[in-house]
Amino acid sequence: MNILSKLYAYIYLRGFRVWFSYKTQAVLTLLSWVLPVFTYYFTGTALGNSIVSKLGAGNYTAFFVIGLAFQGYVASTITTASQRLRNEQLYGTIEYYVLAPSGAFSFLVYTMLWGLALNSLSAIVILLVGRALGVVYTVSGLLTASLIIILLVLSSFGIAAMSGAVVMVTKQGNPIALFYSTFSTLMGNVVFPVTALPFYIRVVSYAIPLTWALQGLRGALLYGESLSLIMPDIMILLVFVIILVPIGTLSYIAAFNKARRDGTLSQY
Repeated sequence: MNILSKLYAYIYLRGFRVWFSYKTQAVLTLLSWVLPVFTYYFTGTALGNSIVSKLGAGNYTAFFVIGLAFQGYVASTITTASQRLRNEQLYGTIEYYVLAPSGAFSFLVYTMLWGLALNSLSAIVILLVGRALGVVYTVSGLLTASLIIILLVLSSFGIAAMSGAVVMVTKQGNPIALFYSTFSTLMGNVVFPVTALPFYIRVVSYAIPLTWALQGLRGALLYGESLSLIMPDIMILLVFVIILVPIGTLSYIAAFNKARRDGTLSQY
């Protein structure tokens, strides 16, 4: 019950209630989800279909709709966690959170939950817009897609923890959040296939969990591929989780302990 009350506080009271209280911002956020879909649809369909079909990736509209819908689980979640830490430093309230009984690690976890809730809403809106544009999803792939999303979220948690560690120490300047917010669309298999990239960029793309997650999600949601067919993507995502979650957790705790020892926890 205590966990549920914390979820209610972080996701609804602090998240959605604050978000809906600024109606203009809420509307603009919704538009920021929807408008890119139409942008790629109107300006990229003619060229995109020819490129994607040559690479054997199917319909372009379906391709980029899946990419845009689930990109936020990585990019936005990571930037949300780091921005929240930074904001609490500026407000001078971070000590109240990290020194509370729940601790510094719980602060990061519950902060990410709001980002995940908002990104889930974003994914649903984008998928519905895609359906209105003619994209057909397969119900048989929902279970497999759910497993992939869980692994993507876990790997994103590890990256977000590392991003939070950087903010805790440097205060300003976060290369991890910058990379995922700026370059994940280009290199993460989001709006065009990784195989269309030059080899040296493709190597970087294969080192991003989002690349493999989107490959598996397209197979599950668009083509109804079985779990056995998508298992290679799932296994690679599992490796990312095994590597990133411990590294992210340890780096975040180490950065918090360093900031507390140096007396710079609330310094901005």
